[in-house]
Amino acid sequence: MRFAVLGMGSFGSNVARTLFEQGHEVMAVDKDKDMVEAVKDFVTHAVQMDAADRENLQALQVEDVDVAVVSLGPKMEPSILAVLYLHEMGARRIIAKALTEDHGKILDSVGATEVIYPEKDMAVRTAQRLTSPNVLECHPLLSGLSIQEIAPPSKFIGKSLRQLDLRNKYGIQVIAVKEIIPERTTLIPPADFVIKDSDILIILGEEKALARINSH
Repeated sequence: MRFAVLGMGSFGSNVARTLFEQGHEVMAVDKDKDMVEAVKDFVTHAVQMDAADRENLQALQVEDVDVAVVSLGPKMEPSILAVLYLHEMGARRIIAKALTEDHGKILDSVGATEVIYPEKDMAVRTAQRLTSPNVLECHPLLSGLSIQEIAPPSKFIGKSLRQLDLRNKYGIQVIAVKEIIPERTTLIPPADFVIKDSDILIILGEEKALARINSH
């Protein structure tokens, strides 16, 4: 896939580098020469240019990439302009980093396909780990619904899914189990699957129900 990452701050540069390491074509853009120099060896193309300028974006043909990631800060205006111009140019997918909730609403209104809040998301994940130490990863879906990767609570160890009866007791579903010993992943494990202390459970359910399990 082809990506354009606009803004080489901490967030943008890490996104660009990770995408490049995964084998994708990445164009990194920033008006700061030093930031461009810092990432030029870790992306496909590094361009020193003001990404909040319509003519610059047109010259780079950013609208032709599969995904444009906008991470221009610390002021709101540059990212708003960049998203607006990309949208008007017909960019397929625009992911924009928001500084605040209001900033996110504006980005959404001018054409962002997806608005992300890195600091807020990290804060939520950190709080979840502090209050629910069994939770390894959390992936919100619809409102109030999540998929979580958890280390099984001690009361789960040595019991089968039939014995635990999680669907009826908590309203959640174990959709997969990652086993460390032996190393394999079992999708939709059967009712007689016995939980080991080395397993990682991937569970789906309402956040309130998931919180009940994590509090035990």
